[in-house]
Amino acid sequence: MQGLVLCVLFGLAEPTLNPKKTYEFKYEGAVSIGRGMPDLAESGVRLTCNAKITGISAQMFLLQVSNLAFEEFNGIPGKNVFYPSPKLTQRMASELSKPLMFEYVKGRIVDIQAATGVSNTVVNIVRGMLGFFQVTVKTTQKVYELEELGIHGLCKSSYVIEEDEHSTELSVTQVVDIRGCRQRAEISTGMALAIENELSKQRAERIVATVQYTYTVKGAADGGLITKARAQEYQHFSPFDIKGGNSKLLATKSIELLKVTDSTGSPSAPPAQSRGNLVYKFGTNLQQMPIVLMKLDNPLPKITEMIKKLAQANIYQVDSPTSEDIVSVIQLLRAVTLEDLETLWKQLSGNLEHRRWFLDLITEVTDERVVKFLLNRFRAGDVSPNEAGQTLLVSLNHLTVTPEVVEMSKEFIKIPFSKSHPILWHTVVLSYGSLVYKLCAYIQPCPATAIQPLLDMATGALERNSEEEMVESLEAIGNAGHPSSIKTIIKFLPGISPKAVDLPNRVVSSAVQSLRHITVRDPHTVQDIALSLVVTKTLPAEIRIHAAIILFETKPPLSLLLMITSFLLEEKDAQVVSFTFSLIRGLSRSHTPENHQLSTACNIAVKMLEPKLGRFSFYNSKYLHLDWFSGDLLMGTSTEGYIIKNSRDKIPTALMIKGKFHFIGRILQLLEFGVRAEGLRELFSESNSELKDIDVTDYAAIMKILSDMKSLPKDKPLLTLYSRLFGQEWFFADLNKDIIQQIIKALSPTAGKDSPAWQMIQDLQKGISWHWTKPFMVFETRLIQATTLGLPVEISKNYPCVNAITANAKATISPPLKEHLGELLSSDITLETDGFAGVTKDHFVFHGINTEFFQCGLELKSKTPINMPWKFTLKMNIKQRKFEIDFNPPKKVTELFAVNVNIFAVSRNIEEPSLSKVTPMMPKSVVTYLPPHFPKTSEDEIELADVYHPQSKVCLETSLYGTALCVENEIKRTHYASEYPLYYFLGYTHLAIQLEPVKTKKPVDKIQIKINPGLKDNIPSLHQIMEMIHWVSKNSSSLFDLSSTGGADGVQSSEPQESLDPMLVVTALALGEGVKPEGYEAAVYYLPAVQKDNVELIVSQLGVEANWKMCGDAHLDKAEESAKVYLRWGAECQSYDVAVVATKTYQAGTKPAVTAKVKWDNLPEYVTNAGKSVEDYIPGMSLLLGFCQRHDANTAHEVSVSIVRESAQSLDIELKTPQLTVYRQGIFIPIQMMNFQKGRNMTDTQLN
Repeated sequence: MQGLVLCVLFGLAEPTLNPKKTYEFKYEGAVSIGRGMPDLAESGVRLTCNAKITGISAQMFLLQVSNLAFEEFNGIPGKNVFYPSPKLTQRMASELSKPLMFEYVKGRIVDIQAATGVSNTVVNIVRGMLGFFQVTVKTTQKVYELEELGIHGLCKSSYVIEEDEHSTELSVTQVVDIRGCRQRAEISTGMALAIENELSKQRAERIVATVQYTYTVKGAADGGLITKARAQEYQHFSPFDIKGGNSKLLATKSIELLKVTDSTGSPSAPPAQSRGNLVYKFGTNLQQMPIVLMKLDNPLPKITEMIKKLAQANIYQVDSPTSEDIVSVIQLLRAVTLEDLETLWKQLSGNLEHRRWFLDLITEVTDERVVKFLLNRFRAGDVSPNEAGQTLLVSLNHLTVTPEVVEMSKEFIKIPFSKSHPILWHTVVLSYGSLVYKLCAYIQPCPATAIQPLLDMATGALERNSEEEMVESLEAIGNAGHPSSIKTIIKFLPGISPKAVDLPNRVVSSAVQSLRHITVRDPHTVQDIALSLVVTKTLPAEIRIHAAIILFETKPPLSLLLMITSFLLEEKDAQVVSFTFSLIRGLSRSHTPENHQLSTACNIAVKMLEPKLGRFSFYNSKYLHLDWFSGDLLMGTSTEGYIIKNSRDKIPTALMIKGKFHFIGRILQLLEFGVRAEGLRELFSESNSELKDIDVTDYAAIMKILSDMKSLPKDKPLLTLYSRLFGQEWFFADLNKDIIQQIIKALSPTAGKDSPAWQMIQDLQKGISWHWTKPFMVFETRLIQATTLGLPVEISKNYPCVNAITANAKATISPPLKEHLGELLSSDITLETDGFAGVTKDHFVFHGINTEFFQCGLELKSKTPINMPWKFTLKMNIKQRKFEIDFNPPKKVTELFAVNVNIFAVSRNIEEPSLSKVTPMMPKSVVTYLPPHFPKTSEDEIELADVYHPQSKVCLETSLYGTALCVENEIKRTHYASEYPLYYFLGYTHLAIQLEPVKTKKPVDKIQIKINPGLKDNIPSLHQIMEMIHWVSKNSSSLFDLSSTGGADGVQSSEPQESLDPMLVVTALALGEGVKPEGYEAAVYYLPAVQKDNVELIVSQLGVEANWKMCGDAHLDKAEESAKVYLRWGAECQSYDVAVVATKTYQAGTKPAVTAKVKWDNLPEYVTNAGKSVEDYIPGMSLLLGFCQRHDANTAHEVSVSIVRESAQSLDIELKTPQLTVYRQGIFIPIQMMNFQKGRNMTDTQLN
């Protein structure tokens, strides 16, 4: 009999709802976000209600919600409780009281319908309630897996069924791995320019999310009936590996059947609109930012008022306390219509300050409204090219991209105003290319129509043979990285296209570099093209080198790398060989996940190439690589540099440097800067003899040399500069012959009243004032996902900043100018100026629930102000070589730099702003200082055990000048910091650097600095300076040359020489009314000799009975390959002394080494104490770094360091202090070392 009952039970267990019955349930849903650790603040919300389900038809049911209560939590779990939010309860209840229906077919929520006016947020909460009724119960299996639709999307569910033999109930457990969903209900924005790296993502997870449902299903005649159910969802998030600590979200919900009754008639279906199935639905916009919650009704007057207040508050310098307000303005701007934007423009464009703030902030509207607004401005021509360029650049790069927006943005290329200024036109085409790149990042396959305007531009430029247009269009195509552009790019590549044979190197170089983004999207095609260019020996070395860079960006496999290796062993071009080998060697040492396989392959190649190619010098083209990556933090950085040279010249043809940031499975390309200097290289090679003996301070001589140059290249730019940010080129400019000649003409000493410089000087004498501000959202990234409650959990990062520069200046010239600018050289000039340059950066990281009704979660807030105010008077006479600067000592504390960071549990409520709470995660009762930038609360006065809370303030004071430079620091962390890397960064942090006034013995009204260069004969020429730099570079790098022919033995001392004529004299005086000046004077003497360069420094204290003096002597002995520095100070330089000697030596005959010794006889007590502290620190740090150590009785009063290059890739280091020897052998060299010696300069002839 029992078996029969169970069979009946299994057959009827699939949950159903009977349309002829009415079901009443009690529902509760809650969510909390915190770190899940004792005595740390958390934030959350709770919603409870009763739900009645009544059948309308066989498949349509009516949902009625009553007794709704919405509560919030903000505080310490176990010590604080939920508190009610009556007004928000009322608002949500009013929406839930409107008709809500759902179609229920075979245990599936097919469609949800709601009345007009019910928000998406409320409908999603309903989805969370109804989610309990969509469960699959199989009658024939106890353990099974299914892929099914739920509120999180199309996900895999694992089921376990348990039956109760003593009752007619089943226990059903369902577990969903949310991160493993094939189609996940989530939206990600702001990450298009951060390239995903699968190898890094495979190492660890930064987000883990699972949900477990438990059902009690009672068998009934018409199917299974859910009598009780509960769900628990966990989400762990960390910017690093979640195993190293994380922020935790816990969402729970439960439903309990109260009663079932027979329906008395079926209610009629009320009017309602379909809102989709059970899968979480995002609204038509994502305007609500997670770090601010405000009512968006009547936004125009609010925007106008806030912009005016911000402009006024930042009129002279950045007002750090109000810098966060730009986020509120952005939130309001995202809520207005296009017509509203036009209204705001009319209201604000008449005032220069208001106009600039509006144009800078409207860039964050990020949808088609800003595109249409800017198109209106371009058509009307009511913005300047500068305003248009700045606004368009940021707007198009911050757009939420769609095919429609891209199509609309094509108009910028067609509007005549876009070509009103060359820089504006560059900005238009480059920004459009960036927009196409973002489109291709989100839509696959990427529409070919998006890139077509740029392809047409390139083809047209090629037909017209316009070099500038070809470069311009290719740079934009490179930004786009559209695979369909390959066919057009090939037209510009000699050796592949017959039409490209006579194209300038600059154009071909741009074409090769335009493949850089396609290396990710179509690596195999790019590999074939790049390899073909690299092995084409008729191409210039520069082109082949650029092709090699692109080739290795495709991450070639070992088989292809071995082919390249064989080619290099036979290649005759020294520049191609040197660069490609250094590229392979640099990548062989890479530690970043993206290069893991490539690094292994490159190691094999290096071993094959090293015997023949391991001795190339700095004079050849080079690739430099340095990177770091932490597997625990899933974070790293890398820096790359390129030096591309021509074998005939020392000046490079091109220089490039770029950095990357590796984080959370993505690669963000930071700032890249490049210079192409082929024209400049030719210019200086022609005029090298004329520049040889120019005095670096002789302005007139330099201008004469420039103006007399007859061989300025006519067909190529002297310099081409470019910059890329996040991999996107945003700026490039050519410096050509015409620009140089204009500058020379304007600044020439013979220039007269028609010169632009003349008018600028006249304005300066009347007084000028200039002010500029730039509010800017550096980045905004958001990841929004569904929770089982139907509430959206968001992880976002916002980085707004406000920049400001103010400069006021007025000049007095005596005698005044009459005919030409050269008169300035013999005039007395006084310049009075004051101003400010600074930036305040706000950084927000949010993890929590974000809706238009309420927000709750964890929020990290960081504020970093950087301030540089100035006020001084400059007096100078160039002919007499006299310069004087006067400024006042500080009268109040001036903050130059600060970092303030804290993490808070936040709760915000749109209906009851007074209930909003911002609670420091760690109780503030142990915080002795909290900057005014952060809100204060009084509900977390709880003492914490094991709190790490160091505080310090260190000042460098000079009472003579009444000034102190102070650094203060305070950190608060819990003991959990030692357990997880993440927690070391979470907590309260304050760091500040500030100038402070110091009480002086005598009044100080002014500080005066005088600078007097010596006579021309005592100042080194450009040639001498370059020779000295070359000698130092050569000898510092010669350590890394594996072979040599000789060495230097011993250390010879040299006595300081004296000279009557100093090269430079600097005097710093403290001046006060009625007192004699006091201060210091420094004199520098340059004493050149054959095979020697000597520099002497004498610093003397000035004042009544002052006899303190410092004497320094530096000697470079080129014959003995040594450098020596002697320093003595005290009364007449006799009290204390230190000597430093660095010598190049050789061990075992051929191993180059550098030995440096520091010797002393007498030192002041504070230096001795500091030295002892460092000596005590050495043993522990040396062990940490893998050094060996032994206690020796070494030379007293001496510290020495010896560095020996043991092999091509390793060093031996030995450090000796009076009582300790620390050493380590075989230290791996992390970067490729370069040899500057001419003897090691491999040439094409040597390769042949």
